[in-house]
Amino acid sequence: MTEQSDTGADIPDGQGVRLTIVLGVVMCAVLEVLDSTIVNVALPHIRSAFGATSDQVTWVLTSYIVASVVMMPLTGFLSRRIGRRRLILTAICGFAAMSVLGGLSWSLSSLVMFRLGQGLFGAFLIPLAQSILFDAFPREKRGQAMALFGLGVVVAPVLGPTVGAILTDVYSWRLVFFVNLPIAGFALLLLAGELEADHPRKLAIDRMGLALMALGVGALQFVVDQGEQRDWFASHLIQSAAILSVLALAAFLVHGIRKGQDSVVDLSLFADRNFTVANAVMAGFAVCMFGTIAVLPSFVQGLMDYPVIAAGELFIPRGLAAGVSMVVTGSLLQPRVDARLLAFAGLMLTAASNFMMGHLTLQADFRALAMPGVLAGLGMGLVFVPLSTLAFDRIGPERQNDASGIYGLTRQLGSSIGIAVVAAQVVRQTAIQFHLLGQHVTPYSQAAAAYLKPLGLSPTDPQGTAVLGQLVNSQASLAGYDHVFTLLGWLALLLVPLLTFARKPKNSGESGAT
Repeated sequence: MTEQSDTGADIPDGQGVRLTIVLGVVMCAVLEVLDSTIVNVALPHIRSAFGATSDQVTWVLTSYIVASVVMMPLTGFLSRRIGRRRLILTAICGFAAMSVLGGLSWSLSSLVMFRLGQGLFGAFLIPLAQSILFDAFPREKRGQAMALFGLGVVVAPVLGPTVGAILTDVYSWRLVFFVNLPIAGFALLLLAGELEADHPRKLAIDRMGLALMALGVGALQFVVDQGEQRDWFASHLIQSAAILSVLALAAFLVHGIRKGQDSVVDLSLFADRNFTVANAVMAGFAVCMFGTIAVLPSFVQGLMDYPVIAAGELFIPRGLAAGVSMVVTGSLLQPRVDARLLAFAGLMLTAASNFMMGHLTLQADFRALAMPGVLAGLGMGLVFVPLSTLAFDRIGPERQNDASGIYGLTRQLGSSIGIAVVAAQVVRQTAIQFHLLGQHVTPYSQAAAAYLKPLGLSPTDPQGTAVLGQLVNSQASLAGYDHVFTLLGWLALLLVPLLTFARKPKNSGESGAT
């Protein structure tokens, strides 16, 4: 018995899964997600190499993400128009080519241009990989499919800073681009010979919808990425981009509703309650997960003087725990365990992890820093795997690529917003705490005098004043980070009630795209 995929190819129902396809699509996920985090570590080296400013070098990240979020929702449309097999193979080749050019960049502007190209091709890798995995697995093993897919999507960004730190410190920043080649080559060899040819369709291009979506999503991503650098809405450029985003997205929604399934993005997918809930929870979870991952290196390096490689090693326990959690959760979904309960447990672990981070002190050792990461890693698998299967529980094969593109966009926007908001909150809370603590440190403070006395200093000495200033700054920074980690913990808890709006999966542990 067979069913039809949205590309027209027959899908075996309940037959054995080909390992080559599984490995190929997982490599695609690793390729895209690893690259999005590994480059972050190399930014200081890139800045030095090209003599760029901090504002200029951030375009290495912004160009990639903006291109990615604009193209990702088009996955379903382009899959139907040119064929899924052709699209993913083109995306792999294009991403690899842009990676080589990025590693050979001769200026910052050329690197930004090649990163833009990486984002254009890389946007399709994760949605298509997810869709192909669903087709490759029989329905009763969809939980395992999401577990394997999650190993690439969730573990790669956790290990990315570690790999990036080793490559840039020991060798060169250019290797963070060249490291993509063996991964891309492996994925291409596996998929080129295994994916069956599909049947493209001649479809009219919704030019108005495409233009509105590109403007709206691109402007929104620009605001998120550049807001912190440009002092948010104090900048006229950020104000203009925000207004453009709101107007364009509003017009796109109206246009998309009128066009229905003929729109460049099928907005009718949100009529499925489970798909809508899963997207909402995934967006919030991405804020918690990527927000913590983004600020942890600056926390341990800036406040606790960890070297770059040691800071990267903190992510190893988190990555290992996430890998184990993915595999275990994938198997738990099989014996009729409600995906909503597993996601609930994952959100609780995520909240507990952030609350633990919110009580750290400057005397915390490696174990105290790593343990919250282990809890967070376990929570990743318990959230990501059930949530992904829940999202596609009632989505038919003919709409799977469209749904994967939207779901991937939700994760990407959530991570971008999380990184931006968390970084901004750290700065803001640090400034507030510095002001509050500084009020109690005066030349007449008995506590300040008692602290400096063993050092042979006094609050009236210039050297003593400098020591007190450094102490207040470090304690204010610690309080700022602790406050943000605690906020992320509360956000994870606030996501829990959303799960109650989801319907019970058709076959609980056997949910997936139908």
